[in-house]
Amino acid sequence: MSDKKYFGTDGIRGRVGTYPITPEFMLRLGWAAGQAFKRDGQRNSVLIGKDTRLSGYMFESALESGLSAAGVDVKLLGPMPTPAIAYLTRTFRASAGIVISASHNPHEDNGIKFFSPEGTKLDDALELEIERWLDQPMEVCDAEELGKASRIDDAPGRYVEFCKSTVPNSFSLEGLHLVLDCAHGATYHVAPKVFRELGARISLVGSDPDGLNINLNVGSTHMESLSKAVVAKGADMGIAFDGDGDRVLMVDRDGSEVDGDELLYIIASQRHAAGTLNGGVVGTLMTNLGVELALLEQGIEFERAKVGDRYVMEQLVQRNWLVGGEGSGHMVIRDCTSTGDGIVSALQVLLALDRAGKSLSDVRAGMSKLPQKMINVRVDTRFDPLQRSDIQLAIRKAEEKLGGSGRILLRASGTEPLIRVMAEGQDESEITQVAEALAIVVENSRA
Repeated sequence: MSDKKYFGTDGIRGRVGTYPITPEFMLRLGWAAGQAFKRDGQRNSVLIGKDTRLSGYMFESALESGLSAAGVDVKLLGPMPTPAIAYLTRTFRASAGIVISASHNPHEDNGIKFFSPEGTKLDDALELEIERWLDQPMEVCDAEELGKASRIDDAPGRYVEFCKSTVPNSFSLEGLHLVLDCAHGATYHVAPKVFRELGARISLVGSDPDGLNINLNVGSTHMESLSKAVVAKGADMGIAFDGDGDRVLMVDRDGSEVDGDELLYIIASQRHAAGTLNGGVVGTLMTNLGVELALLEQGIEFERAKVGDRYVMEQLVQRNWLVGGEGSGHMVIRDCTSTGDGIVSALQVLLALDRAGKSLSDVRAGMSKLPQKMINVRVDTRFDPLQRSDIQLAIRKAEEKLGGSGRILLRASGTEPLIRVMAEGQDESEITQVAEALAIVVENSRA
């Protein structure tokens, strides 16, 4: 990661109009990606999808021009969830897939994510290869070799059918009343179709995008609207996606939030009971210790990866396991899809509840989360907090205070200018004090 100039843990992201999130850079990025993805002796094509941000139109055109200049065909998908681009990249046998999205960020931000021909996030080597091409002079290929552009009009229908195919044909949501929060984002037109066609009665929140309201007080980062809607409508549960549809969180019938750690536990424990887990579970450094302990009680192995669904996927592939995820709601179910998929993950939770014959609140009660305090310290420039001697000393003192009964984690966000400070342990008051003290040290050290 330290060798990269532009790529973070989830692509390239930033404020629209501020370098590198500019039309000029996106033109060059399209050309550089085209060069990196081209394979000799075949006609190369790249799919481009986007979320509902107004700036997506501008960057879509710039990327299309750059790819065409590199001699790569472009297939445009329009507004589609990030995992849909991963799926369609595989099915169309494309050289790569590109998503224009800043995920759960506000509309002022945007970014780029790439998928390999297999529908997985790019490895570090390929991201560095794209950056290498960005440093080269941009040369347009011969006129007769320019890439062509076309639009895939049936992309939403293809993805809806794919999502439904990840659960058994006998599975039905008949009799369930669900509230869906689409974050005014990329799932607004496909998620309702998936759940309605499986038999559920649907109410909607955050399903009217205008290009500027994506993630605005809705979606998986703002659960209050969904919680209120579930209670007001007397629904069985609520499902919240983020702006690009690769995350999911839920609320139970009384409006209580069920986070990604709990959803991961539900999927894993029910698959274990059904004999379909195939190994252990991968979480991240941020996964609540309560998940690990609850899974170990059932004899389920648990491993931690670096934060980011790409690293969860790497660990799953290495171990040939199937299920992993993050507290944020990124879940990877490898026998269903090749990347984090909010709709598919929600269906896996609903399938687990159906097999258990229990409600969401009853199943989540099988694990107890340990108190965890997270503080985000905003910085002007990202830095590795573990390389600062004053922070190292503060961490050692904090660990001594917890006395081996908790965890401390400090890390730079890969998508925002933040240092994340996390403390976890048995005593909520104690871990809050520890986290706040560490945050002050980071705040004073950032200069």
